[in-house]
Amino acid sequence: MKRCIFLCLLCGLLPGIIPKAGATDVNITTYGAVGDGRTLNTIAIQKAIDDCNKSGGGQVIFPAGRFLSGTIVLKDNTTLYLQANAVLLGSTQVADYRNVDPFADGLGIDVGWALLVAVDAKHIGITGKGAIDGQGAQLKAEQILTDTRPESQRWGRRPFLLRIVRCEDVIVSGVSLFYAAAWTSHYFQSKQVRIENVRIRSHGVAHNDGIDIDGCQDVRISNCDIVSGDDALCFKTTSSKMACSDVVVTNMQLKSNQGAIKMGTESMAAFENIRISNCYIYDTQNGGIKLLTVDGAHLRNVVISDINMVNVKTPMLFRLGARLSVFRKGQDTQQPPGTFENVVVKRVKAKAAANAQLMPPSGILITGVPGHAITDLTLEDIEIDLAGGGTAANARQEVPEAVDKYPEVKTFGPLVPAYGIWARHVKGLRLNNITLRLAANDLRPAFIATDGEEIRLNGWQLPETQGAEAVIRLEHVKGAHVEDVAAKGTGGALVRVEGESSGVKVAGNCSKGFSKELEIISAQ
Repeated sequence: MKRCIFLCLLCGLLPGIIPKAGATDVNITTYGAVGDGRTLNTIAIQKAIDDCNKSGGGQVIFPAGRFLSGTIVLKDNTTLYLQANAVLLGSTQVADYRNVDPFADGLGIDVGWALLVAVDAKHIGITGKGAIDGQGAQLKAEQILTDTRPESQRWGRRPFLLRIVRCEDVIVSGVSLFYAAAWTSHYFQSKQVRIENVRIRSHGVAHNDGIDIDGCQDVRISNCDIVSGDDALCFKTTSSKMACSDVVVTNMQLKSNQGAIKMGTESMAAFENIRISNCYIYDTQNGGIKLLTVDGAHLRNVVISDINMVNVKTPMLFRLGARLSVFRKGQDTQQPPGTFENVVVKRVKAKAAANAQLMPPSGILITGVPGHAITDLTLEDIEIDLAGGGTAANARQEVPEAVDKYPEVKTFGPLVPAYGIWARHVKGLRLNNITLRLAANDLRPAFIATDGEEIRLNGWQLPETQGAEAVIRLEHVKGAHVEDVAAKGTGGALVRVEGESSGVKVAGNCSKGFSKELEIISAQ
C-alpha cells in the first residue's frame, strides 16, 4: 500500500509520467512501417499518428531502425517518441514532400516544405534518444537531376526537417536533428515552446539554419548543441501579425558557417523581451551576435549576457535598416522602418578570427540609417582580441549606407575605419568597461562614432599602438563623455572631434604617450 501511495505521489510530481485520460501509445511497426531505410513509410506513420490522435493522444513510438518517409503531420495530443537507434529518415525525392504553410524567405524564395510538420496543433512533442535525418545532400543530388532552375531558386523547394506552425504547448527534447535539406527546425507563431537537450548537426547544403524561432511567444531553449551550415540560433518574424517575445535561451553551444545568435533578417513583427545567456560560440564564419531589424520590426528590451566566443569572424553586428521586404504574399503589406532600442549586451569575451569578412578585421559594427538611429544600446564588460593591421588609409575608409540592402557584415565592406567598435546613426550609446587587445599595430581608431548623440565611453582598456592619428574619433556628434579610458603607446590625440560636433567632454583618462587628450577640428 505504501509503495502504491509513493508511486502516485511521484507521478504527480513529474510532468508527463501520467498520460492524459484516454491516451494510447502506438508503435509504427504495428501499422506496417519497416525500418530498413528503403521502404517509404509515409502512409503507415501518418496512420499511426492519426489513430493516436483519434484515441485521445499518446506516444507514437519509433523503435530502433531507419524509417524512410515523406511529409508527415503531427496532430493534437501526440508525441513522437524516438527510441535509441531509431531514425526518422527523410526521403531523397522532393515529390514526397508537401508545403502546408507557404511563405518566402529573406531572399524572396518560396519555401515551407517539410519532413515533419504540425499545424494549429496543441500539446505535441518530439522526444527520445533517436534522430531525424533529412539526408539533405542526397536529396539535393537527386533534385538537380530534374530541376534545371538556378541553385538560388531551386533550393527553396527542398524540405525543412521540422516545422511547427501556429501550435501551442510544444516540447522537443533529447532528440538529434541531422542534415536538413533546408532549414533544420522552424517554429512559426507558436506559444509555450520548450526546446531542450537537442543536438543538431546540419550542414552540407545551403540554408541549413539550426533553430529558427519565427514570431513565437513564451519560448524556452536550453542545453542544445548546434553545428549548422547557416545561422545556428535565429529569430525571425516573417509575418507582421505576431512578435517574437518572452523568450529565454541559456546554456547553448553554437558553431555556424554564418551567424551564431541572430535576430532577422526577416523582421516584420517585433523582437522584444528576449534573454539569452551562457553560450559558447566557436568556429563561426559570419558573426557571433547579429541583431538586425530591416523590415519594420521594433527590436527592443533584449539582454544578451555571459557569452564566450572563440575563432569568430566579426563578433557583433547591430543594424537598423530599411529593406522593408514582405514575406507572406497576400497577408502582409510593406511597413515603415522600425526601431532598435533598449538592448543590453554584457559580459562577452571574444577571440576574433584573423581572417574575417572585412579585412583588416573589426570587432563590432553598429549602424542605423539616416533619420533612424539605433537608440539606447548598452555594451558592457566586453573583451575582444583582434588581429590588427589597419593602416592610416584604412582609418579614413568610407562605409556605404546600404539603406535597403540585405543586412550582412560584408554589406559594409571592404572594411570599416575602426578596429574595435564602429558606430553610425546612434543615440544613447553606452560603452562601459571595454577591453581590446591587438596582435599587431593598428593605425585605425579603437572607436569611431559618426552622426551620434549622447554617447558615453567609460572604463576602457586599450592596447599599445604606435602612430595613430587618434584613438577615438567622433564625427558630427552631439553630447559625448569619454571617461577613464587607458590607452597605451604614442600618437596624435586620445579623442579627435570632427565635423559639426558639440558637447564633448573628457575626464580621468590615461593617455600619456599621445600629443593631446582632446583635439577639436573645426567644421569647414
